[in-house]
Amino acid sequence: MSTPEELRYRDGNALSGVFAEVLGMDVSTTVLTCTGCGGSGPFARGRLYDDGPGAVLRCPDCAEILVRVVRTPTDLWLDLRGSTSWRIPAQT
Repeated sequence: MSTPEELRYRDGNALSGVFAEVLGMDVSTTVLTCTGCGGSGPFARGRLYDDGPGAVLRCPDCAEILVRVVRTPTDLWLDLRGSTSWRIPAQT
């Protein structure tokens, strides 16, 4: 049985489209390293909370915010300071 907390979030894949739009690439397999706990994992493993005015992707291990995204009528704002690195697989 799912808890209310589990029902509030989706996996990071739901945010991949925004990054594809901005970066022109699929980020679902990009490995993020969390500033909070130092854990690493694929972008898709993050927990997306997007029921507010923006969206946040949280670390699945410690719940630290990895990424913030807010879309306004004129801009897209990205805050990536919750992740110390992004390891992007080379395109072959």
